[in-house]
Amino acid sequence: MLIYTLDMFGTAVFAISGILLAGRLRMDPFGVVVLACVTAIGGGTIRDMALGATPVFWITDTNYLWVIFATCLLAMLAIQNPRKMPWYFLPVADAIGLAVFVAIGVEKALRFGASPMVAVIMGVITGCGGGVIRDVLAREVPMVLRTEVYATACILGGIVHTVGLHFGLETAAASLCGIATTLSIRLAAIRWHLSLPTFSLRHN
Repeated sequence: MLIYTLDMFGTAVFAISGILLAGRLRMDPFGVVVLACVTAIGGGTIRDMALGATPVFWITDTNYLWVIFATCLLAMLAIQNPRKMPWYFLPVADAIGLAVFVAIGVEKALRFGASPMVAVIMGVITGCGGGVIRDVLAREVPMVLRTEVYATACILGGIVHTVGLHFGLETAAASLCGIATTLSIRLAAIRWHLSLPTFSLRHN
């Protein structure tokens, strides 16, 4: 129940990131809902389609859609100036949602018989896939392809999750270890502005 509640929280937070981008691009309400949806459930949809887990999760559990729609409505009514929000609120909330999404993706892939490597990849897709779709629709370079430590945190969290299961941890304990790893790395990156080195070609 705790994981499900955090999953809904992550869905709302990811939806807000899509809403804020739609607001910066001055989209109409339909555009707001589209960006919110692809950000919140896009990664999980790709995961389920890749695993053959159909119908995908938000078709069998429409609570995800209701959370997104309610978040869109409240955000469009309440958030007029995002700068008034504490700077750390969205990044920290996003980190929590990201960590939970990765754990859910890893666990679902393992339930469908995927190898640990594929499970980690599915965890990364669950956590990052929606943001990639959002940024592509907005014609921006996806954040996970830039220097920020984001996908790296997902990969390491997924590895800890699967290694924990390999060494005999209970499913809940392994999931919590993976969540804690992803969350800790992401929060450290936010706090100390950690980033990966860039790859740059010289132009003669």
